Amino acid sequence: MNEINATINQATQILKYQLNLLWGQPALAKEIGPCLLWGSPGIGKSSLIKDLCNEMGIGFIDIRLSQKEPVDFSGIPVPDGNQVRWLLSSEWPREGKGIILFDELSSCDRSIQTAAYEFILDRKLGQEYHLPDGWLIVGAGNKASDKAVSLPMSSALANRFCHIELQADLNQWVHWAVNRRLNPDVIAFLKYKPECFFNMNGNVERGWPSPRSWERVAIAVEHGKELSSDALAIIVHGLVGIGAGTEFLAFRKNAAELQDMNALLLGEIAFVLPTRADQLYALSTGLAYHVWKGKHEEQEIRMTNFLKIGIQLSSDFAVMSITNVIAKFTSANEKLTDAVKAGMGAVLFGNSLFPHWSEKHGDVLTQHQINPVVPTNRDNNVSARSSQSGRSTGSSGGLRNALHKKRTLAALDSTEGGA
Repeated sequence: MNEINATINQATQILKYQLNLLWGQPALAKEIGPCLLWGSPGIGKSSLIKDLCNEMGIGFIDIRLSQKEPVDFSGIPVPDGNQVRWLLSSEWPREGKGIILFDELSSCDRSIQTAAYEFILDRKLGQEYHLPDGWLIVGAGNKASDKAVSLPMSSALANRFCHIELQADLNQWVHWAVNRRLNPDVIAFLKYKPECFFNMNGNVERGWPSPRSWERVAIAVEHGKELSSDALAIIVHGLVGIGAGTEFLAFRKNAAELQDMNALLLGEIAFVLPTRADQLYALSTGLAYHVWKGKHEEQEIRMTNFLKIGIQLSSDFAVMSITNVIAKFTSANEKLTDAVKAGMGAVLFGNSLFPHWSEKHGDVLTQHQINPVVPTNRDNNVSARSSQSGRSTGSSGGLRNALHKKRTLAALDSTEGGA
């Protein structure tokens, strides 16, 4: 029987449910089956929990079991008259709310697993310590099929967990990366070459493509501007491997030939529609990345030129770009006040060009909530298809009334998981 895989968003939803159940009915603490997240290395198991804790404003304790000894659980014996007390680690919480992640559960030594099980399953350490009711326990591990160190788990123990098989999801990662302001070249490349997002078919004892390694590539590209091209290439190849690294560097070289994004958004130069598919990916992602940058007084002109360019694009690229723009003020992960989010929404939806943008691309944008847009321009005739797409997807209805704030935000809020 095939496994039922879960996305990062689905796993997050389950953990939120368990937290709310735990806080609402503390008496059920021992009855809530602790989740054990299974997934390939680098897929984002620990990141999803850390992000959830940050979002909810609760504590997060990351326990790497491969670095622990049994005494870290049992404590150190300390003489106390004619008896012995056990001095426990200060890292275990004594109050508050949060999540304790027991990472590398499947790969640590058997003695460590045994020591951790009492804590995970009974929420206590001997008679000396009981985990406060506000804390949820989660485990994480790698499967042997992922070429990672993994020890078998007994059926009796496995039956006590809620097992969740995680899968890599590019659309969700892109949405996360947009909100983290990761380098747009990496985001655009992975939309263009989704097969390079996650691949364990090569030499996994060296760099290979994963959500974690692409995040590190994005950081290297963004902050390594003083590096020579050769040095940056070594870093990229070291993180994601020769194959994916070479393709990314070639993509980035072509993207560098595009017009200056800031100059386009400020209206300082005239826009020229690219004819290469890879450059269209880079343009659409780059414009969305830069539109919210700059001085506050520039925001209106930046948005005007963003929409003006979007009207000239085919609907797939225009929608891909605007969903990244919308994500900035609809995401729950963005630490913005409601007033700031409303102001950003007004800049977009209140712009005089938005009805014209909606006239051409509105139908595709509303469909995006059902089927996230994945542009398909993989040939050399992009310009011709762009003009055809404008006629075929345009609508006299579209989102003509999208300037009505409540309706627009309701229709677009569900695009948050796609991008």
